[in-house]
Amino acid sequence: MDAVRDAYDGMAGEYAEFARGALAGNPFERAPLDVFAECVDAGPVADLGCGEGRITGYLAKAGLDVSGIDLSPRMIELARAGHPGVRFDVGSLVHTGLPSGTLAGLVAWYSLIHLPPERVPDALTEFARVLRDGGHALLGFQAAGADGDPVAFDHAVVEAYRWWPERLGAAAEAAGFEVLMRMVRAPRPGERFDQASLLLRKLVRVA
Repeated sequence: MDAVRDAYDGMAGEYAEFARGALAGNPFERAPLDVFAECVDAGPVADLGCGEGRITGYLAKAGLDVSGIDLSPRMIELARAGHPGVRFDVGSLVHTGLPSGTLAGLVAWYSLIHLPPERVPDALTEFARVLRDGGHALLGFQAAGADGDPVAFDHAVVEAYRWWPERLGAAAEAAGFEVLMRMVRAPRPGERFDQASLLLRKLVRVA
């Protein structure tokens, strides 16, 4: 993941400028975030792979007790400057450093896409570890075609992977989640692929 960190460090300012206002002009992007915000119970929420903090800030304005974690120190600097009332820390998806069973919810919005597919189950296991039983997770990603393996593509910053939603959902179920919602939408101007999201809930363990 060093290449991912270095790539985002190098393009942090350009990326932040590109992302500015993206949520305000895209109701399809806001919809799954709003559903997630309504589903999450009271308690801490983490935005994993938060980048410059636009999703973290949006969820904070929705009333969630949210903080952000990102691999790129430069992105974290921009997030702290842009959202001074929100906590941001450097960390990874696979090793968040968060205590077990403490989060009410987490978001991985277009951040799992940069993990090699074989590492995604490790990240989903980490998500299940840090969430409370019944906690919610929201994943955003570019969609691949039906019933296929993840597809590598030339992302604007660094190589990434598109996922068939059912395939990523199955990986989440193997990590201890149930899938509450699958959303796939057509690409908007400037997007090359269908866009997808999964709303997950961590299964309650039976003693």
